[in-house]
Amino acid sequence: MLQDFILVLPEEVLSTGALLLMLAAAWAGDRSARLLTWLSILLLVVAAIFLPGIRDAGGSAFFGLFAADAFAAFAKIVVYVGAAISLIAAMGWFGRDGDYRAEYPVLILFAAVGMGMMVSATDLLTLYVGLELQSLAAYVLAGFQRTDARSSEAGLKYFVLGALASGILLYGISLLYGFSGTTGFAGIAHRIGAGVSTGELVGIVFVLAGLAFKVSAVPFHMWTPDVYEGAPTPVTAFFASAPKVAAMALLARVTAGAMGPAVESWRQIIIFSALASTILGAVAAIGQRNIKRLLAYSSINNVGFALVGLAAAGAAGVASVLFYMTVYTAMTLGAFFVVLRMRDADGLPVETIASLSGLSRTRPMLALAMAMFMFSLAGIPPLFGFVPKFMVFNAAVEANLTWLAAVAIATSVIGAYYYIMIVKIMYFDEPAPAYEAAREPAGSAVILLSALFVSPLGYLAWNALDTATLHAAQALF
Repeated sequence: MLQDFILVLPEEVLSTGALLLMLAAAWAGDRSARLLTWLSILLLVVAAIFLPGIRDAGGSAFFGLFAADAFAAFAKIVVYVGAAISLIAAMGWFGRDGDYRAEYPVLILFAAVGMGMMVSATDLLTLYVGLELQSLAAYVLAGFQRTDARSSEAGLKYFVLGALASGILLYGISLLYGFSGTTGFAGIAHRIGAGVSTGELVGIVFVLAGLAFKVSAVPFHMWTPDVYEGAPTPVTAFFASAPKVAAMALLARVTAGAMGPAVESWRQIIIFSALASTILGAVAAIGQRNIKRLLAYSSINNVGFALVGLAAAGAAGVASVLFYMTVYTAMTLGAFFVVLRMRDADGLPVETIASLSGLSRTRPMLALAMAMFMFSLAGIPPLFGFVPKFMVFNAAVEANLTWLAAVAIATSVIGAYYYIMIVKIMYFDEPAPAYEAAREPAGSAVILLSALFVSPLGYLAWNALDTATLHAAQALF
């Protein structure tokens, strides 16, 4: 039993720390928000240090309910980094209006605990508990600005649609349990290996539908543009990074673990969702005028490309998904930190794409960083964003899904249009009123590091990242 608690030490650190910080927030009030934020970042660092599965093989805890392996360790590192950077974003954005509340970092920590359980789940019950813990914190975060009608609307929409998706997932879980007689991934895989019954197939469909909502894959993407636009920008940056990685990692573990023997059954669903996401994400973003809505459709588009790698199945396919989501997290967080700098002369947030006009002449370094993120999201070489797309396409080709890779490449060309449009607006249009000059060293450091990572210098990390993702993926097989 002691070994079990050692394997869940990161979750214990975050849970205990979040409870103590909640008490501190209640006692000290909102004036302690910045201190609690830095303490939350410290807790995330400590949790990452104690991750099992990095320096050893890890293990299974609580009678097979929880896996602390290399796959979970890699995903949690990316999740913790995304959560920590999102906390840095919140300090600079909320603090200006005096509306930064002390419970914000506590909610992020509880979401991180849920995401940790998600990527380590080896049982449908653990999966559901982790998913709901992350979701409950996310609903509150989406409506965090109670005086803003858009934020309240985003929180309500996210809650209602999230409850629907949760019901769909729970129904699929009940079907899989009813027809297989177990909730453990290994037991379900053993039962499916003897042949997939109609009931089990329906259960697989419903489980994948529920998880597709969490990664905002088509046709369960409907919440994404509205929630991304209405939620506070730091919350949107968080939604686009850490929870996306956790949900994609969970999807990979479910398909490889519980549904491994039924590849042909679930692959068709993943392929449809991948193609629909890449096409809709590319086409629907073209007419957007709000930068956050455009990045929402960009998120849907990029999830589609990650699903191409997942459709390939096998260790190489899962490794390409981990590689893609790692680089995507850096690109999207960098882009959102630029959006955080979009404030008019009075310090009020500006979200229109038109306000980026002529940014290269008013804020040349900010425009350069944004251009790098846009070109990298488009997958244009020599920027590092080209590599993850190459990895997922290569995994699809090796799995004899050449046609899928070809269609995905075609849709990436369509998607490149709106990324290049942003660059054209910044460099060739007449300048709009200049943004307020921000003095946020932490935010500037994040933009700089993200830009360096997606630049050609990122190729120096290719081999190391490729080795780490492949090692993590092999832990599932």
